Amino acid sequence: MTESRLAPWLSASQWPTAPIRLVARLGSGHTPSRSKPEYWENCTVPWITLADVWQLRAGRTNFITETKEMISPLGLANSAAVEHPAGTVILSRTASVGFSAIMGRDMATSQDFATWTCGPKLEPRYLLHALRGMAPDLKRVATGSTHKTIYMPDIEQLRVPVPPLGEQRRIIDFLDAETARIDALAAMRECQVSLLEERLMSTWSKVIDEDARDSNWAPIRRFLTGITDGPFGSALTSSHYSDEGARVIRLGNLGRAEFRNHDHAYIPLEYFAQLQRHEARPGDLIIAGLGDQNHPLGRASVVPDGIGPAIVKADCFRLRLDQRKVLHEYAAWALSSQRVTDQVAMLARGSTRARINLEVARDIPIPVPSLDRQRRSIELLREMRSSTHTVATQCRRQLALLTERRQALITAAVTGQFDVSTASGRNVTEGVSV
Repeated sequence: MTESRLAPWLSASQWPTAPIRLVARLGSGHTPSRSKPEYWENCTVPWITLADVWQLRAGRTNFITETKEMISPLGLANSAAVEHPAGTVILSRTASVGFSAIMGRDMATSQDFATWTCGPKLEPRYLLHALRGMAPDLKRVATGSTHKTIYMPDIEQLRVPVPPLGEQRRIIDFLDAETARIDALAAMRECQVSLLEERLMSTWSKVIDEDARDSNWAPIRRFLTGITDGPFGSALTSSHYSDEGARVIRLGNLGRAEFRNHDHAYIPLEYFAQLQRHEARPGDLIIAGLGDQNHPLGRASVVPDGIGPAIVKADCFRLRLDQRKVLHEYAAWALSSQRVTDQVAMLARGSTRARINLEVARDIPIPVPSLDRQRRSIELLREMRSSTHTVATQCRRQLALLTERRQALITAAVTGQFDVSTASGRNVTEGVSV
């Protein structure tokens, strides 16, 4: 892999560059045999795996000291795993590519990481900033159809600018201060988005609770005029999908009272004709029969206009209600409310992901106020969500801008494109108001 392809930003470096392996000892890790129980007893050696990448994703954690798993000294001695000294720099190179940190104590890693133990010409914190400067390029050149990977021969070719140690330390001090300031701004924006979403959910719960106090609860089955689930097993597999045709509504399309129209999948119209008992039309109510930590079980949304011919996939239930009694949109808001999804969660089955079947879906209770009351609640919740989305979208745009400018600042500082002893990063947040 050529240097220009792997790290085009190095062409702008004012400092001489060198392969990292020439100024730091390159290493990796390993997984002791799981078939040897004795290798996994009395585990005392911290062991960094992909399960720990969550700590590194935001790029704000410089030192990693705690790991989800440990390995034993016996497992370490009988595998290719290595206990690296504190101060070793790590880089994730498989699946979650390009995340980096410094070991805060002596630790081992799985084979999913490359490691560098710096020699006398390279400061670990400077190398950390340099790796973060090249992170976008690392992700771009990673290969693999399922799990992206940067293979060790390419890791061996990675280069880094190598200014004098005194300059490295000045760059470290500058970037530590400036990225901390940017990160503080980003944290404020993230907090603002969380508070907006909490306020929406609070108002949402209040509306549904008030409706419940002034009306009766009833299971959905009392209003059903039609219900179906999606085709299971071999009736619908990835081999049936096509570039166009009839739409397949999947779990990813189901938000909380919000149809997410970004995840498109299709089957040929000819095959759609064989699956019409699973058909979904604009205005139909769809309930999620599968949930997880971020996507509550039982959430519902309404099929939007203009979707064309469509079917639901497995774990998506299509319902048609008597809308002289329950409006589909109101049912979607009620089903997706915290109070109802909490009740549905208690009915769930499944050790890994929470799941309900068609029979359970029929028995989910919702409040059923008058149609006028349903319409008023829908209008109030629509307005609240719209205003929340508007402000949250602005915050997320500012977060993206901060991330972009943080990256540019690191790259410019590491490559010597400005003198950090006189330059100020203060301008990187211009246009991002607090």
